[in-house]
Amino acid sequence: MEHTSSYKLFYVTWFCLLFLSPPLVSSLLYHNYYSSRCPDMIPIVAQGVRYAMQDDRSIAASLLRLHFHDCFVNGCDASVLLDGTNGEKNASPNKDSARGYGVIDKIKSNLEQACPSTVSCADILTLAAAAAVYYSGGPSWSVELGRRDGFSASKDEAELLPSPFEPLEDIIAKFTAKGLDLKDLVVLSGAHTIGSAQCFTFKPRLFNFGGSGKPDPALDSSFLTDLQRFCPNQAASDTKWAPLDPVTPTTFDNVYFRRLVNNAGLLQSDQALMRDDRTASRVISYSRSSSLFFDDFGESMVRLARIGVLTAPRGEIRESCRRSNYRGGFAKKTRHQATTEKN
Repeated sequence: MEHTSSYKLFYVTWFCLLFLSPPLVSSLLYHNYYSSRCPDMIPIVAQGVRYAMQDDRSIAASLLRLHFHDCFVNGCDASVLLDGTNGEKNASPNKDSARGYGVIDKIKSNLEQACPSTVSCADILTLAAAAAVYYSGGPSWSVELGRRDGFSASKDEAELLPSPFEPLEDIIAKFTAKGLDLKDLVVLSGAHTIGSAQCFTFKPRLFNFGGSGKPDPALDSSFLTDLQRFCPNQAASDTKWAPLDPVTPTTFDNVYFRRLVNNAGLLQSDQALMRDDRTASRVISYSRSSSLFFDDFGESMVRLARIGVLTAPRGEIRESCRRSNYRGGFAKKTRHQATTEKN
């Protein structure tokens, strides 16, 4: 296998994190889970993400978003990857906006060749998100592994994902319900340092803030003019994409927080972090220190990736990330799991 220098650096960095971390993370997940089961797991995932980003650097934000949307619905079980009319892919927060499925499919195919029926789609997605951040210039952290895949998806649950239209209080409640706190909310919002949003998600701020018929008075005036030009008050502009950080749109840095301090956050839900006493001080701290942001981001990503995980004997190792291996009901699942666990 041919490795690029940046790919080697990711692998060496990640290997060092494994070496410095205790092998047993908890009763559920391990840092070195695949060291004997599939020793090439990490390089295969890292290389798949790197190659995808060579074609399209913006795919990094999509992979990170997929991981977040997966963990917030039924836990980190790769349910977001399942096809089907009632799947999470068809929920409004994902339909026509979520992407990166093909990248995960290709990585899964390569892993099935190297280590058949061994690596879960949930672990692939978790590690791919970490690699996407690293290759975008962001931090690295030791990813805990050993998740299994869920059998089903929930479109209804996906409809309840945190929304840019919600009050901050509601978003805080959704994070709290997942075992995450205010620090996690602020630092994970920093993922918006990469990626983009469709005009309809922030257009009310430009023309009819709070039903006033006027723009958001707190929005930086120069930024407002640029956005009104890019997203005119017409339905045809609703699906245009604007960078969440127009300064360094594909680089993982702390510019997102600096822009919030200067009232130049794109989404109302992001700017609300600077307008609330409970979160504003942390926004300011991250705007002043990228190292603090990076350290805290890695810690919160570990916490995010622990939400609702399935471990053996629960769940499955899908042959394809797009569908469950089982179509014959719970009894069949149980018999198969008992067999595979004994083997």
